[in-house]
Amino acid sequence: MANINLKNPSLYINRELSHIEFNRRVLQECYNEEHPLLERLKFLAIFTSNMDEFFMVRVSGLKQQVLLGVTRTPADGLLPREQLVAIHRTVTQLFSEAVNCWRDVLQPALAEAKITVSDYNELKRRQQIKLRDYFERSIFPVLTPLAFDPGHPFPHISNLSLNLAAVIRDPKTDEMHFARIKVPSTLPRLVSLKPLDPDELLLPTTHKFVWVEQVIAANLDRLFPGMEIVAAYPFRVTRNTDMEIQEEEADDLLLTMEKNLRQRHFGFPVRLEIDGSTPDDIRELLLANLQMSAYDVYTFNGPLGLSSVWELHKLERPELKDTPFRPKTPINLHSDEDIFPALEKQNYLLHHPYDSFAPVIDFLQQAAEDPDVLAIKQTLYRVGPNPPIVRALMRARENGKQVSVLVELKARFDEESNIEWARALENAGVHVVYGLIGLKTHCKITLVVRREKDGIRRYVHVATGNYNSITARLYTDLGLMTSEEDIGEDATELFNYLTGYSKQRVYRKFLVAPVNLRSSILKFIERETALGKKGRMILKSNSLVDPEIIRALYRASQAGVQIDLIIRGICCLRPGMEGISENIRVISIIGRFLEHSRIYYFHNNGKPDMYAGSADLMPRNIDRRVEILFPIEDRQLQQDVLTQILDVYLRDTANASALTADGRYIPLSTKLKEKERPFSAQLHFLNGSQNGQVEDAELEKIKVRSKSN
Repeated sequence: MANINLKNPSLYINRELSHIEFNRRVLQECYNEEHPLLERLKFLAIFTSNMDEFFMVRVSGLKQQVLLGVTRTPADGLLPREQLVAIHRTVTQLFSEAVNCWRDVLQPALAEAKITVSDYNELKRRQQIKLRDYFERSIFPVLTPLAFDPGHPFPHISNLSLNLAAVIRDPKTDEMHFARIKVPSTLPRLVSLKPLDPDELLLPTTHKFVWVEQVIAANLDRLFPGMEIVAAYPFRVTRNTDMEIQEEEADDLLLTMEKNLRQRHFGFPVRLEIDGSTPDDIRELLLANLQMSAYDVYTFNGPLGLSSVWELHKLERPELKDTPFRPKTPINLHSDEDIFPALEKQNYLLHHPYDSFAPVIDFLQQAAEDPDVLAIKQTLYRVGPNPPIVRALMRARENGKQVSVLVELKARFDEESNIEWARALENAGVHVVYGLIGLKTHCKITLVVRREKDGIRRYVHVATGNYNSITARLYTDLGLMTSEEDIGEDATELFNYLTGYSKQRVYRKFLVAPVNLRSSILKFIERETALGKKGRMILKSNSLVDPEIIRALYRASQAGVQIDLIIRGICCLRPGMEGISENIRVISIIGRFLEHSRIYYFHNNGKPDMYAGSADLMPRNIDRRVEILFPIEDRQLQQDVLTQILDVYLRDTANASALTADGRYIPLSTKLKEKERPFSAQLHFLNGSQNGQVEDAELEKIKVRSKSN
């Protein structure tokens, strides 16, 4: 093996730049005509929302490092200030591409589908008159203009709010003034012309919209009577929202979280988005009063905050959306079946969204009503609105069962929802805890303790995804339902660790972070490394960032181990480097569903180990969170996951992109031969083919993939 320094920064891709590349791939889905039009629009909204979060959390964190003089660098060696410069350069180009995609691709396609989003100045005079009436009735009463002058301090600009910078002239003194008008988030961003124009009532498939900020700008004379409106320029501010919580000093974590959430809109500003027509004096005025630099400015020649196009996705145009589907339910797990005898006989592995999430809900609901169930314990991370899981837990408590729930209050951007459900559970008499100091509880597990004829039996559901019945139809995840004794023992020990003072260090089956997950994953990689060319690994994860694991994978590749990595988002490993990673292939799959399952397969010379769970291959997941990887030991289930899930993903040429050593992603569809049809793993699963066998020749090709790949 060559004596190569595997800590050399050139061997690693920067985490933040890899994150941006993931969002570039999301944006590219807007061009994919295999998606229905409104689904392509959805990807633009997701891209914008993702980038908002990137600035609120990642960019703000780098700015704080610069202010504190942090010189510690990630594995790629870039200082915080260098990362900010690279981010600005890359994102400026990417934002320009997003606006061009809206203006040149999606907007014309929408118009062809009779969904028109017009600029105010493109409207007919009669439409503008009707909008004036709408403004008077529905917008004007909500607006509050805020002046800025010696008698009025510069107003606070809240996070992600859309605003107008209005320039006004006093005709008596010829003096110029500045005012800020916040576009209320309670109003639709896209104003429909349909209810205002009777001529359109006979055309149910015709939709016409105009941007609300343009309607406001056109009617500013109502806000400033007697003044001349010179111009109005839209702008938007992004603030730091990554809360610092001193848990050790918090007397009540719930109250501390509520207080910190109220401060979220007041974090320091990290990005200023302005319209391309904004003159330099207004730009400088905003920068000076927001205490920002020129590097924080991003100029758009189109609408700001394009996540608002989500509103168009709500239109009743089913022909422009994905075809609805009905997920499968295993025969013995239908809602009219008693679930506990079924779980006593065998394990069930559910592949969502292709397999229904209903059995998981039924599991909790039956446990809540079953007189033989004594206790229910569960972790909740993101549950969504009106969650049936939470209602089942409350019902269980009403029925006199012992119910304990760990609610993770630090689930980013779900904190308010989790606080609300934590209080509701407490009010119902459920014992609620908030996790361990310094660790975010990210694992997804339910334990049901039931009295049976032969004694106490434990039933467990453990999964890669959240107990959220909505996202269970949008995210790909795996969930195991079992009554295996060892897993029940591990679940009990885990909850004792989460709710009490247990220092459990040994688990029978689970890999638990931060206890034994890192050491176990490294041990499995090292075992494959020792097998050399007989070694084989397939790792599916949301992100691969951890330097120690990347180095272990490099060493495995150098030993000849064939490694396939299915990494949806951030990947800091460089594949295909001669003498280092030529035996590693990395693909990313972005499609109709968010790839959320984590699956780790180690061939072990024909005696494989396979795990799934909540943990990504990142330092935060392995060292600073409570995570679980659960084993898939049943040989038939292992074979099903290998041949009917992992190998199917590795065949994808429709939604997969391959990572190159220089950090770029190449869509595999561009490598297809003429007339060769792209293969979509997600469509394959949707068509119900996951129960079929992969063709023998294709399967063999995957297993013995040559080094040239």
